[in-house]
This record gives sequence, C-alpha cells and structure tokens, in this order.
Amino acid sequence: MLDFTNRMSVPGGGGGPYGSRMDAMSALLARNWWAMALRGIFAILFGLAAVILPFTTIESLVLLFAAYMLVDGVFAIVAGVRAAARHERWGLLILEGIVDLLAGAAAWLVPGLTVLVVVTLLGVWSVVTGALMLAAAWRLHGGYGRWLLALSGLVSIGWGVLLWLFPAAGALVLTWWLGGYALVFGVLLLVLAFHLRGRRMASLPPGRIAS
Repeated sequence: MLDFTNRMSVPGGGGGPYGSRMDAMSALLARNWWAMALRGIFAILFGLAAVILPFTTIESLVLLFAAYMLVDGVFAIVAGVRAAARHERWGLLILEGIVDLLAGAAAWLVPGLTVLVVVTLLGVWSVVTGALMLAAAWRLHGGYGRWLLALSGLVSIGWGVLLWLFPAAGALVLTWWLGGYALVFGVLLLVLAFHLRGRRMASLPPGRIAS
C-alpha cells in the first residue's frame, strides 16, 4: 500500500490499517478539493435556478434534475480517475459518480415520468449519495472537515426521507424543495472544499502551488 503520509502530512493519523485508510482518504479529498468546489458551485447555481425560475411542470423538474445529476456525476468520476492515476483510493468517488450518471440518464431518457416515479428516483439517489458521503467521512481525519462531509451526507439522506414521507407534493413544491436542498448542499460542499484546500496548502513545501 502506498504511504500517503510521506506525500502529505496528516495530523492525528493513527497506526494500523484504519489509520492508513484515514490518511489515504484525507490525502485524496485534499488533493481533489477543486472537484468538491466545482460540485458545490454547480449545486448552488442549480438551487438558485430551481428557486427563481417557475418550474411548474413535472417535465421541467425531470430535465433540471437530470442535468444536475449528469454534471455532478462527471465531476465525481473525473476526481476518481485522477485519484486512480495516482494510485490513491478512488472507489467511493467512482461509485458516487456512477450513481449520479445512472440517475440522471434514467430521468433524461425515460419520457413521461410521473411525480411518484420522480420522487422515488430523487429519494433513492439522495439516500444512496448521502450514505456514500457518510462512509467517506468515517475515513476522513477530523481536521480535514469530517463534520462538514458528514453533515452533507446527513442533509442528503434527510432530504431523501422527506421526499418519501411526502410523495404527493406537486411539481412546483418539489422544485422549491429541490432548490433549497441544492443550496444547502452546495454551500456545505464549497466550505468543505476550501477547508480541504487550506489543509492541502499547509502540507506543501514552501513555494509549491497546490494542484
């Protein structure tokens, strides 16, 4: 196993396999802070569009959801591929990206989806994505923003459960809910990204620019 502590100092890293996994996940997310930032920015833009624009039909809601999923999935997979090229842990990033792309493709390619189908799809995606983020947070050192990543996962799971509890909400209400969720989720990801960037910059030798 590649020793990431030689390439990035991770304060508080423990010994043994679990400590090595925490070191690896911390190094991976810090190195790919830019992907987290892009996902946060896009989520915020998506949330603003959902809140401001009058998406009053289920068709417009489906297209909005599909566009967000496809772009978010691409960002996650790009980060995963970069991690794999560096022989870092990439499984969770690739898995999350695949889930995003499958959900977006299903919403885009299947016309005439009913509100109930859209709510079910959104709920499943949100809960699965949140669970993956919690799994990543469990492997992240506290100083690298573990609570931010865990909170993002909990927000995602909570929104999915909310959809399942109120499946009869209309398209306009669902769009507002989706917009509010995306704004909160995006802000959390953006804050986490710059927190990771700070850790990344602090670990680099003087004069070296983080990539």
